[in-house]
Amino acid sequence: MSNEDLRRRVLEGLGRFPEPVPLEAHEEAVHEAPDHSRTLVSYLVEAGERVTAWLLRPGGLPPDGGWPAIVACHQHAGNFAWGKSEPAGLTPDPMYHYGLELCRRGYVVVCPDHLCFEDRRTPARLLEQSPDLIDAQYELFELTSRLLQGSCLQAKYLHDLRAAVDLVAGLPEVDGSRVGTIGHSLGGQEALWLTWFDPRVGAGVSSCGFAPLRDILAAGINHNKAMYVPGLLEVGDIEDIVSGLTPRPFLLTSGAQDRIFPIEGVRRLVATVGAAYQRAGAAGCFEAVLFPGGHSFPEDLRHHTYAFLDAHLKERGRDE
Repeated sequence: MSNEDLRRRVLEGLGRFPEPVPLEAHEEAVHEAPDHSRTLVSYLVEAGERVTAWLLRPGGLPPDGGWPAIVACHQHAGNFAWGKSEPAGLTPDPMYHYGLELCRRGYVVVCPDHLCFEDRRTPARLLEQSPDLIDAQYELFELTSRLLQGSCLQAKYLHDLRAAVDLVAGLPEVDGSRVGTIGHSLGGQEALWLTWFDPRVGAGVSSCGFAPLRDILAAGINHNKAMYVPGLLEVGDIEDIVSGLTPRPFLLTSGAQDRIFPIEGVRRLVATVGAAYQRAGAAGCFEAVLFPGGHSFPEDLRHHTYAFLDAHLKERGRDE
């Protein structure tokens, strides 16, 4: 199946997307630090649905042409209280502060909440009617209600992340031709899907974000509700989505002891995707790091992925 046919059929499986609306973005609060600023920004993703995100800007004046930008996607980890605040550096574990670390390397970074997390947990109107509809139950509700309407949770996530790209790429201090994305776990899954979905994303990094779905099902593993795209296994699997990124730069990491992403499946995926990039004459644009560890994003590995983004977003900008 050609990439064009695969894309068409996967988009059919994703179903109906929300109608795009003007962002009408507002900056609501600014926190200054010695080497960066952190701004709470709100914007519309649908008519009547305004969301908030952290927007991180490096200190000092932007370079000629503007800073490169990153959409930093947060993880799941069963903790619905933390969303955008984790990659923005406002939670206890620095392992997942990749948005802040990239800002300090010279990127403007937007850290949005996925639906169901942090400021986007169960709306009060639903809690009044169903007090038990919280966190994992609300995530399940958002999946099932969208399936009944010819959509899915992944379509909603992609729609909202596209709005985050609109926001950051449209800033006057940003070079909108140099936008990347990064995420861990659920965030790594979304970094993959966003790179596949939005051609403005010039490079992506996924930390412990996916394995072939057939291997996940064979191992009896349940995952986040945005993983399930109707009909996907009828047309391919996750390795086909990653292969469809060619020739755009993409780096994935996976822990050999990661219990939720079977490593043998990841190894087969890497071989398949590597061959696809090789055939496209873009072998240097795909990298996979399979490390001896579990479901994590260690410091040395984070900085390796940042160098990958630098090479494909910062260095490319200097050469052009």
